[in-house]
Amino acid sequence: MREGTSMGVAIVARRVVVFQASRLPTTRDRFLEVHTFLPFGADGLFLATYVPKVRITTSQILTIFPPDDILRARSPSPGMLELPEEAVTEFSLLRSWNQERYEKLWNAWAGAH
Repeated sequence: MREGTSMGVAIVARRVVVFQASRLPTTRDRFLEVHTFLPFGADGLFLATYVPKVRITTSQILTIFPPDDILRARSPSPGMLELPEEAVTEFSLLRSWNQERYEKLWNAWAGAH
């Protein structure tokens, strides 16, 4: 991956996705232009989403991968991203956490009605 590129996990359209941005977000940034990817099978392979380039708010970012993970990531072909095992594990944990959060909200709402 290129120097200055950032990658991480964000919530976009209520889905947990991997994102790639051409630059690192700063504390003053409110928005960031990113490319979004969803998992495809095993082996840490991610494919571009149906709307691959979006503008997100920095508050949608759940985590930014460390530089080592970014350097070990590769793009086998356009629209594909292959992540190292550590990044895939972090993505999976955040995805599970988000699913549990929505289930708790749903159960609380359903129990109140």
